[in-house]
Amino acid sequence: MAVNVYATASEGDAAQPGQSRTAQVLAAGGATIDCPDVGSQLTETPDGARAEVDKELALLDKQITEAYQQLQDATRDGGQDASFADNAIMTPLKDKRAATIERIAVAIDRVGDRPQGLDAFAPCTLRASGNQDQQGNGESDEPGSEGQDDAGQQDGQGQDGQDEGDGGNGGQAGNGPVAADFQDITTVQPNVRTPNPQGDASRGTFSTSCGVNANGLFNSDNVIVAPGVSNGAHHFHDYVGNQANSAFASDDDLAGGETTCEDEGDKSSYFWPVLRVQNGNQEKDANAPGGGVEGNAGEIVTPKQVTMTFVGNPRGEVTAMPKLLRIITGDAKAFVNGTANANASWSCTGFEDRQLKDKYPLCPDGSDVVRTFKFQSCWDGRNIDSANHRTHVAFADAEGNCAGGFRAIPQLVQRIVYDVDAPSLEDGGKTTPLFGVDSFPEQLHKPVTDHGDFINVFDEDLMREMVDCINDGRKCGAGAGGGGGGGGEEPKPTPKPTDKPDPTQKPDPTEKPDPTQKPEPTEKPEPTATASTQAPSGGDDEDDSADTGGDPATDEPAEEPAGGSDGDDASPKADTSPSAVHRDPVTTSDEVGGQESAVPGPEPTTVAQGEQSGGSQAEAQADTGGLADTGAQLWPAAAGAVLLIFGFVLLRRVNQYVVSPDRVTVRRASSISPSTVRQPLA
Repeated sequence: MAVNVYATASEGDAAQPGQSRTAQVLAAGGATIDCPDVGSQLTETPDGARAEVDKELALLDKQITEAYQQLQDATRDGGQDASFADNAIMTPLKDKRAATIERIAVAIDRVGDRPQGLDAFAPCTLRASGNQDQQGNGESDEPGSEGQDDAGQQDGQGQDGQDEGDGGNGGQAGNGPVAADFQDITTVQPNVRTPNPQGDASRGTFSTSCGVNANGLFNSDNVIVAPGVSNGAHHFHDYVGNQANSAFASDDDLAGGETTCEDEGDKSSYFWPVLRVQNGNQEKDANAPGGGVEGNAGEIVTPKQVTMTFVGNPRGEVTAMPKLLRIITGDAKAFVNGTANANASWSCTGFEDRQLKDKYPLCPDGSDVVRTFKFQSCWDGRNIDSANHRTHVAFADAEGNCAGGFRAIPQLVQRIVYDVDAPSLEDGGKTTPLFGVDSFPEQLHKPVTDHGDFINVFDEDLMREMVDCINDGRKCGAGAGGGGGGGGEEPKPTPKPTDKPDPTQKPDPTEKPDPTQKPEPTEKPEPTATASTQAPSGGDDEDDSADTGGDPATDEPAEEPAGGSDGDDASPKADTSPSAVHRDPVTTSDEVGGQESAVPGPEPTTVAQGEQSGGSQAEAQADTGGLADTGAQLWPAAAGAVLLIFGFVLLRRVNQYVVSPDRVTVRRASSISPSTVRQPLA
């Protein structure tokens, strides 16, 4: 396999006569190390050599990191001597890389064809970062590198004391970001273009909801590009979805891992570099590789919102993604590699029709920072990964076509929102701190290096459901807001059991009470007692709210009784709802509203009479207000009203009763036989 050798972007810059390129770069101020990306050139690595090659590629990244740290140390110590940089940093780096590249070639040669031309990728160059020029005349207005400990963290609080130290590259740890990495989003013209769907387009969407990494799962591994290598990314990632993701996770580990996704059929892994605000705070990784040791300093910001939506193809239907398919979008080394594989998109809420590729957005008040990743949506139909982790998938063209026999798959669109304030650029972030993504140290936290990673661990049934949903033009998924497949509809809450009678149930007016039925033990009649004279039970608010059937704060009847909702009113008010007037004749003494009369006397002969009495009491309560407020003042009038009603009942029954001359006998009219009827006394 032949490998094409290319020149790095920095090699085209000519040094001044009599001055080495290293001297020229160091004289300009800030510098970084630019090395050719060997991994991107290995498009065909035999499976038998893949594991060994991945470890050697990770070693190349580690060598660059160590060399960059040496350069930073020399800059802080004032050792900006060209000969020192060449002899102590750049030449040893070249030698280490040459040995590593040779081992890669040998590993491939053992099981396949030896790659040609890889040795040309060993030399690296110093490259001006551009950060000092952006600040003007080599004097940085950004927080510099003075006053920092070995972990790259500052001593003390805030950004004070960091604007000294010429030659730094800005940022809390001295390697970015800088003010020139930001742009006001309101100055950007709309630049988002969306292909027009054709007749056979797959117009549906499938959304999955997996949280915002509130549980704080971070590591500086990357199981896709550096499996089996701890700290293979040299920067920290947020992880949502699969919780088993680490450098050492096997396919079986991922398949059996827990998930933060609402639909447990989605055990996929979604991860991206964390965002940090450079406020001087130290995270737990301040002294750890991948964290502060490698220039990734500041407080990690938990996203405010993360949405992941799989969309269709504007030209036709999509096919299922294979399980364990790996996709990387963007290029973590785009600052030195160039933008061929870059895919960063930065914006602000309310302005997402305009996207920034190489700048962080300055969002106006009330607007949040948004990172958007659109993943590759064409698959070669065979491989779940490739040697450079790119050639097995591709982007569709501007019209949505997949080239080269690739087939369309659901496209993952990932949107991450952060509540961070626009930094104060005029003072280099001292008032309001700068923010930036974690990166390889030599990439200087440039926004163009932003990238996202995805491993498909969808259950096959759920993947089929996704494809059908998208091809049918529906909106589905647990993150679709309900009404979709895959758990899109939230389960309805199960009603809590209750011993209360249904307040909407009315008694049958034709039903007569059993005269042999004894009252419940709790039914203790009290002379002249009415509902108006009973004090509130002072018990469960839930009971009070259920009885009133309305808002306990306003005492307004609801259209439908709440039936068990919590009430907050300490003084229950009278129940004036229709359901309160029609109660079961057998009631308890602590029920409020619609209670039967408890005066002693003859048993009511019909249910209608009982209802009439109860209804009068309910109306009296509604007219006079709450029981606790009015009961003590109205009891004489209430008692008189009850006696009046009682007298009225007796008068209505006078013709139905007979009087014996020797004794007074009161009998029910239904029990009087013709033989016992006697003439009344004169």
